[in-house]
Amino acid sequence: MSTRLLVPSTALLWGLQFAFLNPALALILTTLYGASTTELGWALALYNASALIATTIIPARADRTGRYLRPMLVSAVLSILLTALLGVSTSLPLAVAALVVLGGPAGVGSTLLFAHLRHAGASGQQIISTRALFSVAWVAGPPIATFLIGTFGERAALLAIALTAALSFVATALLQAAGARAQPSAPQADEPDPGPLPGRAGVVVIVVGFVLLQAANASAMSFMTVYVTQSLELDVMWAGVALGVAAGLEVPALLLIGRLSTRFTAQRLIITGCAAGVVYYLLLAVVQTPASLLGIQLLNAWCFAAISGTGLTLFQQIIARPGLATSLYMNARRIGAILSGGVIALGSATVLGQAGIYVACAVLTAIGLLAVALAHRRRADPVPDPPVPSA
Repeated sequence: MSTRLLVPSTALLWGLQFAFLNPALALILTTLYGASTTELGWALALYNASALIATTIIPARADRTGRYLRPMLVSAVLSILLTALLGVSTSLPLAVAALVVLGGPAGVGSTLLFAHLRHAGASGQQIISTRALFSVAWVAGPPIATFLIGTFGERAALLAIALTAALSFVATALLQAAGARAQPSAPQADEPDPGPLPGRAGVVVIVVGFVLLQAANASAMSFMTVYVTQSLELDVMWAGVALGVAAGLEVPALLLIGRLSTRFTAQRLIITGCAAGVVYYLLLAVVQTPASLLGIQLLNAWCFAAISGTGLTLFQQIIARPGLATSLYMNARRIGAILSGGVIALGSATVLGQAGIYVACAVLTAIGLLAVALAHRRRADPVPDPPVPSA
């Protein structure tokens, strides 16, 4: 396989692997192991906690050696072992143990891939374009997984995950054997000067800002079905259509942002995405018709593309270690998803009712915008050495 195809092929396979697993996991646990709603909640919480820890430790260790593809191979093997154990196990505790011990480290593959790209010298445009392939995988993965489950049963989805993990292993091994660099074959335009990079305090501000941005996104996405059916009093179909339109627009939005990244800094592109997000959430709180609900998804797609694509580039610019930078970005998304429950609970308790959730999302996004805009402060100039007195 040409080295030009190795990186996108590897990215697509790793994206498909977890686009198959995540939507099917809850159904697998409840159907194959009879997990109750409470048991399911605990199982998913333990699985996500394991993934959070693994995504923090493994990429940071890979930074020390500068080798990111080798632990990716281990992650692919762990995915195969996980699906095998889930397929043959008859005990819920054993299945949960497999998710914690194997599933958490297995999910680090995509994080390591982006760290490898940065370490190998990839441009911001190539990283964003690679991120677009993950979006393609998430558009195709869930429908395929649900089709397999509906037609052949839950174990068919596990078989598909194992097969995809095996192909991910092969693609990663080929990438490692080829010594593939992330440099594109065609000459790329110089990236714009990012300007003064933030110090440690600025990095902390940006990380916190991204946690809030991801909390807003997770809250809006997870509550969409309930909001459409209860507040807007529309058929549940429109929630699915709206989310599908947003997902479909996300891919071209990422590709466009990748092109714009050669002319504008990551910071500026993220600010435009945050601004679009604020407008989107406020409009979502007042829309009434299916046409208006679908029409504003363009803003939603631009917001998510800027935060998910350019946000990763920004983290890799302001943090020197690629593994640490990528893991911090990925974990900001996980922590934001955890906080989304509180956003939904508090937002719905306001006088605005369920619409208050989206007003809260707008406020969180505005705070995230300010964090990104204000954190880039110039580092203090070093104190010059005292002049050497002349003899």
